[in-house]
Amino acid sequence: MQFTMYHHAFVVLGVIVLAFIGAKKFKLNTELTLFVSAVAALLAHLVTPMGVDARSALPFTEIIRHFVEGTFTYFDVCMTFLSATFFMTLYKEVGGIDYLVRVIVEKFYKKRIILLLLLMVIMMVPGAVTGSGATTVLTVGGLVGAVLATMGVKEERRVGLIFILAAMSAACPPINLWAMMAAAGANMPYTGFGVPLLLLTGTGALFATFYMTRGAKCDREVNDVVASLPQAPEGWTFLKAIVPFIVLLVAILGARVFPAYWPVIGMPMIFGFSTLGVLLVSPKKVNLLEVGMTTVSNLKELVGIMVVVGVLNQILTLTGARGLVSLGVVILPIWLLFAALWLILPVSEGVLQYAVAPLFGVPLIMLFNMLGYNPVIALSCWAVMWPCGDCLPPTAVVGKAAVMQMEYKGDYYKGFLKNVLVPVLFVLAVCTVVMIFNKPIGSFLGV
Repeated sequence: MQFTMYHHAFVVLGVIVLAFIGAKKFKLNTELTLFVSAVAALLAHLVTPMGVDARSALPFTEIIRHFVEGTFTYFDVCMTFLSATFFMTLYKEVGGIDYLVRVIVEKFYKKRIILLLLLMVIMMVPGAVTGSGATTVLTVGGLVGAVLATMGVKEERRVGLIFILAAMSAACPPINLWAMMAAAGANMPYTGFGVPLLLLTGTGALFATFYMTRGAKCDREVNDVVASLPQAPEGWTFLKAIVPFIVLLVAILGARVFPAYWPVIGMPMIFGFSTLGVLLVSPKKVNLLEVGMTTVSNLKELVGIMVVVGVLNQILTLTGARGLVSLGVVILPIWLLFAALWLILPVSEGVLQYAVAPLFGVPLIMLFNMLGYNPVIALSCWAVMWPCGDCLPPTAVVGKAAVMQMEYKGDYYKGFLKNVLVPVLFVLAVCTVVMIFNKPIGSFLGV
């Protein structure tokens, strides 16, 4: 049997899987595991016969070029991620989050429904502007968890709710890294995702909030609850606290409302203006260099994953393995995809994290577009389903962050995962239904 380009791509994919398993056996982190897989794939490409479709020789300089190009694939996403997280970290350091939570508890602690809705919004904001569920947990998870504890919410449910809201906040617009990476890989503009992402994540967050807090009561004295929360610096007012977010909304919506008159500025600069807004209203002086170092330190793993994912994506394209994966997805019956994606997407996220977006998202976009489905609605559904897997091993980044931040001592699987199962299945079910009927829903939303 003649060795063809299909056999070549199969060998490369097999080597990637073996390298990934081997790296995990040696307990390497996710970034190094993906990098080892990319290097192994390139070596397999160099030594494996290519059949009649033999490609030109790959000199050392070309190998270096592919690795360098790969590291810059998601450079704009990384810059957005870093600038957004710096904004939220600075806002937390100057006491803005502490102030908002205290105000909400003082005004609405005895009004359970309003309190829960406001706490949900507080949880959604950090992930919405950074695209990271881990950032949500680290910035506001502890505070919201403390308020939930005063309401009598059980520990397992508290941790589960923090995770679900963090996952939904990561998928919430304007920054959804999965949708951005998949759209970039398919040369698809990241426009039109705001409304469908907001509806899907809002529905999931609302269900999780009221389902996980069922039976909870606000029966403690308000002053006692407020006293248990961190003290905000003197000088904060509600107007000052919302100014940075007003700047953010104006900068984002201005280009959409007045496209002919509004200057074209990127998301990193938008978050830069929001950061200036924080500095202007802050009653407390902070060391910007220290905040910047904290931001980079907290994000080094996630940014590292995106950089390495770019390298792996470049090597997959070079070797033909990405084309083989795309072909495998495209030839599947559509009914089988609808039946399986609710399981495949979260599980693959637990294994590969952001790497799943270009690997599976790009061919899925091509397939749905070819079959006449609405790719924006479909990608919005996948981009909400993916972060639901951030509590699954081997990575479980957001799940582990929630457990650590809340100092949960119970069993991870029988306690934490068991309690998040119903909300996660609800989100997956809603996304699956919207994905199936994406054409009429897209028409209704005007997308």
